[in-house]
Amino acid sequence: MPVDFPPWERIYAFFRRWRENLLVKEFHDRLRARVREELGRDAEPTAAVIDSQSVNADAVVGGDSRGFDGGKLINGRKRHVVVDTLGLLLGVMVTAADTGDRIAAQVLLGQVAYVHHRLELVWADGGYTGSLVEYCLATLTLVLAIVKRSDDQRGFVVLPKRWIVERLFAHLMRSRHLMRDFEWRTTSAEAMIYWPMTLLMTRRLARSRLPRG
Repeated sequence: MPVDFPPWERIYAFFRRWRENLLVKEFHDRLRARVREELGRDAEPTAAVIDSQSVNADAVVGGDSRGFDGGKLINGRKRHVVVDTLGLLLGVMVTAADTGDRIAAQVLLGQVAYVHHRLELVWADGGYTGSLVEYCLATLTLVLAIVKRSDDQRGFVVLPKRWIVERLFAHLMRSRHLMRDFEWRTTSAEAMIYWPMTLLMTRRLARSRLPRG
């Protein structure tokens, strides 16, 4: 901690209190509604994008919440996120990296749909195919639209709608604390993801209020 900051124990006590009372998420969600309204959108979205990102975990992360992602060759955790069409975060869940996308999506989409009642459509990549599509329609009243890669595409290709969530991942990786997962608890890891998005939206709102000249 910088020398002009209070002792880290005091700062962490505030963070822990805010995390346990879901205040970090509440601050973030209020700002997201303001940003959407500033851009002429309704506060509540009707469409979203879901994806996941695997990151290496620090040594403090125990074996009960870490795993190996064989596809990405990463030993750590996986961040499952749902964003609106502006790239603003609607929900996040952190799991071990070996957790399947469809398994996590079933839980995360249920949480997001419970809060955002106007949500109707969610775009996803081919990793979310299968019974999840039927589950979303029958249980959550959500249309899960799979954006597939064509057979003639080679190399790394950002598919339509997928660039929205890839931009969020890129923003997270610009935060030094999020380049790896350093948190012992997954709830702390989730709260840490809300912070850079909160700062991003705060700057956007501040710029929109600057006098033009």
